[in-house]
Amino acid sequence: MSNKNTNIVAIVTMCFIFAMISFVTNMAAPFGNIWGNQYEWSKMAGNLMNFAAYLFMGIPAGKMLIKVGYKKTTLIALAVGFIGICVQYLSSFGFLGGKAIYVYLLGAFICGFCVCMLNTVVNPMLNILGGGGNKGNQYIQIGGTLNSLTGTLTPLLVGAMIGTISASTAMSDVTPLLFIAMGVFLAAFVIISFVKVPEPAQERNTTVYEKSAWNFRHFVLGAFAIFFYVGIEIGIPAQVNFFLADASEKGAGIALNGAAIGGAIAAVYWLLMMVGRFSSTLISGKISPKAQMTAVSTIAIILVAIAIFIPKTVTVSMPGYSVADGFAMFQVPLSCLLLVLCGLCTSVMWGAIFSLAVEGLGKYTEQASGIFMMLVVGGGIMPFIQNIIAKSAGYMSSYWLVIAMLGYLLFYAVAGCKNVNKDIKVD
Repeated sequence: MSNKNTNIVAIVTMCFIFAMISFVTNMAAPFGNIWGNQYEWSKMAGNLMNFAAYLFMGIPAGKMLIKVGYKKTTLIALAVGFIGICVQYLSSFGFLGGKAIYVYLLGAFICGFCVCMLNTVVNPMLNILGGGGNKGNQYIQIGGTLNSLTGTLTPLLVGAMIGTISASTAMSDVTPLLFIAMGVFLAAFVIISFVKVPEPAQERNTTVYEKSAWNFRHFVLGAFAIFFYVGIEIGIPAQVNFFLADASEKGAGIALNGAAIGGAIAAVYWLLMMVGRFSSTLISGKISPKAQMTAVSTIAIILVAIAIFIPKTVTVSMPGYSVADGFAMFQVPLSCLLLVLCGLCTSVMWGAIFSLAVEGLGKYTEQASGIFMMLVVGGGIMPFIQNIIAKSAGYMSSYWLVIAMLGYLLFYAVAGCKNVNKDIKVD
């Protein structure tokens, strides 16, 4: 097989893995509607456990890339993911009683190990295959497009399976989705076993580290940028979902099929992320990640700020889904539309931040990727904090935290991403 064909197969494989990451990750927030009905504190607990695993697995995953390679790390991750989904499935059995929630959280934590390892593999691989810079960012955006496609389908499917939240709503309502996830993991394991994946870390002539990725200022600031970014990406649609599913005066007040409508509206956010990432693949070869980050961070701040101040009585029609009506247009607060539109902005942020943060790191790339994934724990911590704010101050008030995080991303795009450590040897 020629080097060109090998690269094409590797790119397709990495894009498929990118899609799986979102499929597994995006189950946690809508599942929160199930557990939150029984335990208010648990709405974002599954999401928190999923991302908490990054804190423990990020650096070890980076070391795995160097020691066992990209392919073996991927296969190990898929096996771990299958186990995690099986544990979540066990939580649907009634005999567990009050212990079921803890079994579910354990499964979410195990799945977090899986997606952390997969993320550690796919991001540097696509960046390397693209040669870094604008092209590397373009390849990451291609993978991100598929990532957003599965991210769109997951909350939509969960919302449709749940319908209207009631006292009888349970994990057994979504077991078909868990069976699909198990099948996907098994199929992926078999397919990737036969695919040749480049091993850049093992092909280098030297693995001597005189310094570390932590010595690069632009990388350190980028790692914190990804901490906040994932918090933004998860927090925006999650609170929109909870807001619409809440039939009380505190929420949107949708009495019938609120969870289904909320899941569908959240799915629009991920759909727009897919549209944004696809659009970015067309322009990333010419427009730098820095320019893209500056623009989308500014626009997102404006959209969220307006959404906070608009009364929920101001409504607009948006596509949704209910068991009774199927796909239809539903009246929802205009603020939800503005927040959902942020998906176009957040769509390009992951690839742009990663590309800017690892630019010029050379042999420190795999180590940097592991550290980078460790900071993805922000996707669990920040939405959890946002949910606490939402419970005390209201759903829309919780978005002030999102504005603060977007402010940091704007700073990183304007000034923080500059590599001031070019004198460090990276060959």
